[in-house]
Amino acid sequence: MCRSRQLERLVVNVGVDGGLYRTSSRFGEILRSVVGLLAPECTATLVPSADGRGLGAAIVTAVALRLVAQRNKVERLLAPLRLSRADLEHVQALMRQEMERGLDRESNAESSLRMLPTYVCHTPDGTERGKFLALDLGGTNFRVLVVHVEEDNIHMANEIYAISTAVMQGTGEALFDHIIECIVDFQMKQKLTGQVLPLGFTFSFPCQQLGLDKAVLLNWTKGFSASGCIGQDVVQMLREAAQRKQHATLKVVAVVNDTVGTMMACGYHDPKCEIGLIV
Repeated sequence: MCRSRQLERLVVNVGVDGGLYRTSSRFGEILRSVVGLLAPECTATLVPSADGRGLGAAIVTAVALRLVAQRNKVERLLAPLRLSRADLEHVQALMRQEMERGLDRESNAESSLRMLPTYVCHTPDGTERGKFLALDLGGTNFRVLVVHVEEDNIHMANEIYAISTAVMQGTGEALFDHIIECIVDFQMKQKLTGQVLPLGFTFSFPCQQLGLDKAVLLNWTKGFSASGCIGQDVVQMLREAAQRKQHATLKVVAVVNDTVGTMMACGYHDPKCEIGLIV
C-alpha cells in the first residue's frame, strides 16, 4: 500500500476480530510489535471490530448497493449522450456532405467545414536538423519556444506569457506589439538575442492561408476581438510589429493552426501519421 500510493510513510487503521484477539490482551501487544518490525515504514493502529462476521456482511451489502445506485445515476446521465450506430452513421454522412461542400468552389463559403488548404506539402522524414523558434497563440496564454532538432533527440525550452483581456480585446497593433515584446524577453532569457532563427507560428484561429507564411484571419474566437485584424495577413501584422519594436531578427517561415502542428509533431516520430485531430 505504501509503495502503490507513493508514500514515504503509511498511516492506517487495521480492523481486527477473532477469539484469540478478544480474549488475550498479550496477543494484541505481540501483534502490534510484530507489525512494527515487519513494516517499519507504516504506522498501524489495531482497531477491534464489533461483530465483523455479522455487521461486516451487512456493511459490504450496503456499500455494494450504494455503488450500484451511483452507477445507475451515471448511466442515466450518460444515456442521452450515447450515440447509436445509426446516429454515428448520420453524423458521418453530414460530415462527408459538409467536407464535399467545403471542397467545392461554389459552396465553400456556406460550408461549416471550410476545408482550407495549409500549404504544408510534405511530412517530416527524420533528417530535419537545426534550431528554431516557435510561437503558440490560441488562448489567454501565449507561448514562445526554442526547439533544437538533433539527430537523436529534440530539446525544447519554453516560456508562457499571459495575454490580458485588455490586449485580447484592444487593437491589433497592441496585440502583435505584445507578442513581439514576449519574443524579445524570451530571447534575452535564453541568450538568443541577435540570433536570426527560423520561426514557426501556430495561430489557432480560423484563417484562409494563401501560402506557407501568409494567413488571412477570417474571424476571432476564444474571447479575442482585437480590432483591425480580420481580413488581414497575421504574419504581415507580426512583421510590422517587429519593425515598430525595431526587432530586426524576426524570420517567419511558416504559419499553421494547432491541428496541422499536432500532425507534424507526431509525424516527426511516426512517418505513418498523416492526420491531426484536436478534440
